[in-house]
Amino acid sequence: MNYRSKKLAENDCKLYLITPPKIDLEKFSIELNKVLDIGIVGCFQLRLKNASKELIEKSSETLMPICHNNGVPFILNDRADWAKEIGADGVHVGKGDLSVIDARKLMGKDKVIGSSCYNSYHLAMESGEQGADYVAFGSFFPTKTKDNTERANIELAENWLMSAIVPLVAIGGITPKNCKPLIMSGVDFLAVISSVWNNERSPASAVIDFKNVIEDTLGINR
Repeated sequence: MNYRSKKLAENDCKLYLITPPKIDLEKFSIELNKVLDIGIVGCFQLRLKNASKELIEKSSETLMPICHNNGVPFILNDRADWAKEIGADGVHVGKGDLSVIDARKLMGKDKVIGSSCYNSYHLAMESGEQGADYVAFGSFFPTKTKDNTERANIELAENWLMSAIVPLVAIGGITPKNCKPLIMSGVDFLAVISSVWNNERSPASAVIDFKNVIEDTLGINR
């Protein structure tokens, strides 16, 4: 399935769903099925920091079919070489990883390449010019997942979206309660981790909350 040929950014805002650092694969796969069935997730990233190649392969074997059954691209974090081997739809690179150009050479022209750009408009421009399919700004809010010394702001997102050459993912501490300004700015994706997987009710409940806020903000009739 060629997800790069499918338009990543549409005329609305989707969730870019990222795994927590560690998962119970059996339980997580059940929750992922429920979450993706809601229909608001536009992209999924497997992000198991410091995990072995064996665990990445095992997790991908289980989770990638779930994503594909729901029409959602399956992206691997950091390791373009592993992403190529497991047949992922793309890879997300950041500091210390392969450059966008090198990731593209390795993965091929039909795969999705995403780039962390933190709070740098210049880095985002470079990434777009090098062939990234999307760029990510953040952290927009306090979070334990991202480096909070590189905080992004709404003005950065708005400036990018005025002349954007590729879609924008906003990341970092995003919740249903604080995401409305980002949606209004026009971001293509809201990257979410803790607000979904650590939700006190259930991951599906959190995603439904996001869906309601997105639809209310954009005036989408349910």
